[in-house]
Amino acid sequence: MKVLVPVKRVIDYNVKVRVKADGSGVDLANVKMSMNPFDEIAVEAAIRLKEAGQVDEIVVVSVGVAKAQETLRTALAMGADRAILVEATDDVHTDIEPLAVAKVLKALVEEEQPGLVICGKQAIDNDMNATGQMLSALLGWSQATFASELAIEGESATVTREVDGGLQTIKVKMPAVVTVDLRLNEPRYASLPNIMKAKKKPLDTKTPSDLGVDVTPRLSVVTTTEPAARAAGVKVGSVDELVLKLKDEAGVI
Repeated sequence: MKVLVPVKRVIDYNVKVRVKADGSGVDLANVKMSMNPFDEIAVEAAIRLKEAGQVDEIVVVSVGVAKAQETLRTALAMGADRAILVEATDDVHTDIEPLAVAKVLKALVEEEQPGLVICGKQAIDNDMNATGQMLSALLGWSQATFASELAIEGESATVTREVDGGLQTIKVKMPAVVTVDLRLNEPRYASLPNIMKAKKKPLDTKTPSDLGVDVTPRLSVVTTTEPAARAAGVKVGSVDELVLKLKDEAGVI
């Protein structure tokens, strides 16, 4: 079975994000970029399935700028077999919208014919949490979201999902789209030998027009602002004073 894993190039999660002075977006100048953490978990999940003998080939895909090759090489160094880059824009500040990404992935799925698509539940830059669900709808495939456990059993996949009330275990028919959550696994670090080997692994480049997909944005950013600074805390001398402040000042009780 072949597995397709979409990955996205985002600002590294350790970096403090800065907003441009004119409020037109996030400042990306000299900012460290890396693979979306949820996508790293998806790559790791695919690799573990391959190590268990349930997967024959792992194909990683990224939709964005040419520099996303670095992100794909990271996935190849982790253990993916080959990569596909869909160059959808030349501007690093242009974020390809989830519906456009889902349409690109649908076209690639029809070309590659994988039995499973594993993707991160969301990207940490826009927090859309929509691409996996849209891809499932476009393909007419089963979907299992927010996976914290994943097991392949013949023609079906058993997935434990993280929901508001706790955990929910479902079984879906293959082929399927699975979006993964933080507690599914801990991604491995790529070793130096594997990083060197990744440079020789196949990386194909396509454009949206090659796939017959229009990625013209449907949304426009009106303004971007930083979150309000957190107010300083206060010390209280007793439980009674705490209750009084919660009631009269905070208005929470």
